[in-house]
Amino acid sequence: MKITAIGVNAAFSTGTYEDAITVDDARSMIRELLAAGTELNEEQLERLLAQHKRRLYAPRWQSNFLIEFDMPSKRGRGPYRLLVDIGGDARHALKALGLSSSDIDGIYISHPHNDHIGGMEYMGLTTLFNPYYTTEKKLWLGDQFIADKLFLEQSLWPDPPSNTKPDLFIHKKVLEPLRRAVGPGLDTVQGVPDVRLETYFDIHLVGKQEDGTTITHIFQDGEESWTMKPVFAMHVFSSSEEMPSYGISLQYSRGYNVLMPTDIQFMIPPQLEMHYRKADRIYMDCETSPFPSGVHPHISDLINNLDPEIQKKCLLYHYDGVPNLPENSQFFGILRSADHHVYPPLDWEPPVGNKE
Repeated sequence: MKITAIGVNAAFSTGTYEDAITVDDARSMIRELLAAGTELNEEQLERLLAQHKRRLYAPRWQSNFLIEFDMPSKRGRGPYRLLVDIGGDARHALKALGLSSSDIDGIYISHPHNDHIGGMEYMGLTTLFNPYYTTEKKLWLGDQFIADKLFLEQSLWPDPPSNTKPDLFIHKKVLEPLRRAVGPGLDTVQGVPDVRLETYFDIHLVGKQEDGTTITHIFQDGEESWTMKPVFAMHVFSSSEEMPSYGISLQYSRGYNVLMPTDIQFMIPPQLEMHYRKADRIYMDCETSPFPSGVHPHISDLINNLDPEIQKKCLLYHYDGVPNLPENSQFFGILRSADHHVYPPLDWEPPVGNKE
C-alpha cells in the first residue's frame, strides 16, 4: 500500500505568486542575447527580463491523501486508487501528480466540510460523462450518450451499473449531510428526470449499522490485504450542533496498522488514545497558527501533551506554516505535498504469531 499526501495545508490556504521565467522563455531570451552579439548593460538586461517574466502561482492544496493498493482497479489498469477526502477542488492536486478523475477508483469521505467534499462535483460529473471511465461502462453505453441512455432506459437502469462509476465509501451519518451539500450541483443532468448521488457513485456504507453490525472494507494488496474501518472522533462543537469526523484505521493482514484520524480535536473522545497506541503510523493533522481554533490539535498540544511514544509514530500535516519543533522532538516527520510512504515499511517485521 502506498499513501501519497496530495494536500497538506489548512482549509483556506492559498499559494503565492512570484515573478518567474519559464524554461521556454529563458531559451528565447538566450537566443536574443546571442543574436545581439554584444554585451548588455544592466538596464538593458532588466528590460529584457521584464519582457519575459510572468506571474506564476505556487498553490497550496488542502489536506487530502491518495492511497494505492496493488489490486485490480475498476478502470482495468494500474493500481486501485482511493482518495481519502477530495479537497476543495481535487483537480489541481491530482494534476500535480499527473492524474485526473479518470485515474481514480474510489473516494472515502470523512466529514462534510467543503475542504473535504468540494471536489465531489468534479469527480461525479467528469466520470459520469467519460464513456471510457471503465471498460464495462463503454460496453454498457455502446454508442449512446450517457444522458440519452439514462433517459431512454431509466426504467431498466435507475442508476448506472456499479462497475461503471467510482466507489464512494462513507459512514451513514456522513452520507445524508453529503447529499444535502452536493445536491444542487449533482441532482440535475440535462434531460434526465431522476438523478441522485447513486447516479454518479457506487455507494458503500462502512461503520456501525442500524442492526448493530460494523461494516468494514477489505482491499487486496498483492498477496496480502488491508481492512479499512471508520474511527469516530469529534471535530466541531457548536452551541447546538456537533460535527464528527470519521477517520480510518487500515489494518494489514499481517499486523501493521495505519491510522488516519482526519480532522479532529485533540483526544476527543479520549478513547482515541487507544487507537493511537495500537497504530504503527499516524497521519496527524495539526495547526501552527498563533491563535488555536480548537477544532484541530495545535502543535503545542502535540508537543506538550502527546505521549512521546505516540509522537514517534506521527507524520504531521494540515498546517499554514511548517511546525517549529523542539530539537528533542520525537515526531516521525513532517509531510509536504507529494510525499509518499509505502506500507508496511521494508524494515518492518510482523509480530510473533503473525509471521508466515
